[in-house]
Amino acid sequence: MLPLPSPMVVLMSIPSPSQGVWHLGPVPIRGYALSIILGIVFAIWLGERRWVARGGKAGDVSDLAIWAIPFGLVGGRLYHVITDWELYFGEGRNPVTALYVWRGGLGIWGAIALGIVGIWIGARLRGIKLLPLLDALAPGVLVAQALGRWGNWFNQELYGRPTDLPWGLEIDVANRPSQYLDVATFHPAFLYECLWNLGAFAVLIWLDRRYRLGHGRVAALYVMLYTAGRGWIENLRIDDVQMNDVLGLRLNVWTSIVLFVLAAIYLAVSARRHPGREEVVRTREPDPDPSAEDADERSTSGPTA
Repeated sequence: MLPLPSPMVVLMSIPSPSQGVWHLGPVPIRGYALSIILGIVFAIWLGERRWVARGGKAGDVSDLAIWAIPFGLVGGRLYHVITDWELYFGEGRNPVTALYVWRGGLGIWGAIALGIVGIWIGARLRGIKLLPLLDALAPGVLVAQALGRWGNWFNQELYGRPTDLPWGLEIDVANRPSQYLDVATFHPAFLYECLWNLGAFAVLIWLDRRYRLGHGRVAALYVMLYTAGRGWIENLRIDDVQMNDVLGLRLNVWTSIVLFVLAAIYLAVSARRHPGREEVVRTREPDPDPSAEDADERSTSGPTA
């Protein structure tokens, strides 16, 4: 029997929170949920500003969030449950826990895919063109993802391989894989992705201002920048996931490669066919609010006897 490796000596490290849930009376306040909510709020705020600057109406993005958020949450959870199904449907598991979103577990690809479906539905109802809308929203989504990654820090999950670097992340024994019980610090994959996303955000904003990108090219660059970072960060992770090895690469790495290539092709074709930025961002004015029309009629008709 081979001896176990001696624990690494680490002089500096990043601590993990001692808890990820706080209680205000009977109400649990979860760090994971706060990180997600903060990211959503920022994405709506920045998306609204960028949308108005492109010729959209104030309030459009806030209204569309009503469609995007629930669709995105469902999509993110579905992707996670499908790719990690043994966590919920394996032997001795309780399938009901697949509904426990607050415990963590949202797949970004599913969240983006169904989130866009929600945005598309809301945009069609309001007469908004989808591509300029996605261009307005894309940079804010990068920051939202950066903020949301701190939820993994609170939950002590999705970290990378063991490391003795000064920025190694401390993980409690209860949250370590069984083969790494004698290792105290790991690569902070959540922090790497947070910093990558913030850098990608800065690059995307600069490119958009420099070249006045339109027709979905900001969104395409968002996909390219994000997947370029996600690919190498994903290879650092050591968490066990179902379908994590496809031809020697994790499923999320293959997803990143495919999406990067598709986005690059779209960027090239779009730049050739539709140079510049679209001037019109709506196909029609939104349908009037019937309740508002009734109120106007009552205000102009005068009192009735």
